[in-house]
Parts: sequence; structure tokens; C-alpha cells
Amino acid sequence: MATEPVYEVKAVQFSYGAQRVLDRISFALNPGAFHGIVGPNGCGKTTLLDIMIGVKRPQAGLVRYQGKDIFSIPKRAFAREVALVPQDYRINFAFTVEEVVFMGRHPYMGRFSPPTPEDRQVVERVMERLGIAALRNKFITQLSGGERQRVVFARALAQDTGVILLDEATSNMDIYHTVDCLSLVKRAVSNEGKTAVATFHDLNSAALFCDNLFFMKHGRIVVHGSIEEVFTEEVISRVFGVECLVMDVDFAAAKQVVFRAGGIME
Repeated sequence: MATEPVYEVKAVQFSYGAQRVLDRISFALNPGAFHGIVGPNGCGKTTLLDIMIGVKRPQAGLVRYQGKDIFSIPKRAFAREVALVPQDYRINFAFTVEEVVFMGRHPYMGRFSPPTPEDRQVVERVMERLGIAALRNKFITQLSGGERQRVVFARALAQDTGVILLDEATSNMDIYHTVDCLSLVKRAVSNEGKTAVATFHDLNSAALFCDNLFFMKHGRIVVHGSIEEVFTEEVISRVFGVECLVMDVDFAAAKQVVFRAGGIME
């Protein structure tokens, strides 16, 4: 029996003024997979995720979640289905780490209701897993960029959604926490059937953790498919304009790419 797509994006267009950022983007995402989106700066990756989470409305086209237009789904109900870890989370109020992580439970709580024992259990488990429990009483404004990003990651995981969107979610983290957080998402996809969609600048991280990749350029999808199909020297050179060498690395059990100084294609 065919699997119904969890997300459908059809002929989506979006512009900032006269600048077309997304140009007739169409794809469908099956559940239980880790999907990556890569491409040069300004190709529309973040705007696409903003539209998928409902922060921005497409100027043409539509986005469906489980067959429904996402803008027809009540916000609280949608927040129980899809979570976002943004690239640059700015907050100027003195919320504690624990308070920020509890924000992930708001879709499940009554308007003036206190957290339930289940809410507290979820928040505690997520903070322990991401190594931020000791920071619970610190203000978010006092944290380093990497610590703050882990708190935002924890907030999204506390939402306990079937879909998680990651917009350069590990860009401020060191390599230990990058591998740890992406491995956590990968296991949730493999073991719990969750769906992840992540934008990456680091092609090797994308190849290591993702099942499928979308290569974008100038607001369009150039190619998409499995890592084996699309993570090639020809595609990477065409999209990014650089010379490269793609290798199967036994240690990583994944394809990886290397570049050389001066290897810019004119």
C-alpha cells in the first residue's frame, strides 16, 4: 500500500519585492525519513521552511500537511504536529532555560493551566538528554550562542511532534553537540517514524545524517533524491560552482566531499 506524503508543496512562489526567492517549488515528503536541503546563500532555504511552518504565506501555490492546507489547520493543533528549530533565535526577555523549554509544551496546555506531571516529565527528560539541566535557572540572555541553540533545540523536542524542521539548527554548536543533536534526530526518524527536514551549509553533515537531499539554486530545486543518487561531484559543482571530489568513506559509512584551495569554477 502506497504511503501518503506527510507534506506536499505545490508550485510555491515567494518574492521579497521584485526579488523572486522561491520559483514554482514542488515536492512531496514521505514520513519516516530525514530530508536535507542544501544550496548557496540566498537560494531560498530558510524562506521555504518559514512557509512550511506557516510563518510566511506563499504568494502562489499551496502547502498541505497530511492532505490539509496548513493555513486551514488551527495554530495550536498544527503546533502539536510540526516544530521548528530556527537558525537564529533571538529573545531579549529574561526567561530561564527551563521556561523556554516549557514553551514547547504550550500547545498541550490550557490557556491558564499549570504544567501537568507529564509536561514536567517531558521537559526534564529533554533537558537531561541535551545536557542543559544544570542551566535550568540561568537566563537565556546569559548563555553562549551554542548553549542557547541547545535550549531552542530542547524546546522543539519538548513539543513532541511527528515532524521537526531544522533551519541550520546546529550552526552555533561545536562539533560534539552538532553530532549529538543530529544523531538524536536521526534516531527519532529511524526508531519512531518521525519526519525531519533540515537545511545545511555543511554538505558532509547533510550526507552523513540525511536519507534524501534537495539541492536548491536561484529559488528552484535543481535535483532531489537519495544521497546515493544526488550527492555527486557533477551536482555539487553545478550548484555551488566549485571543484570537488566525492568519496565513500568507510569510517563514516557515508559519502563525503572534499574541496581544494583555489578550486573555484569560472
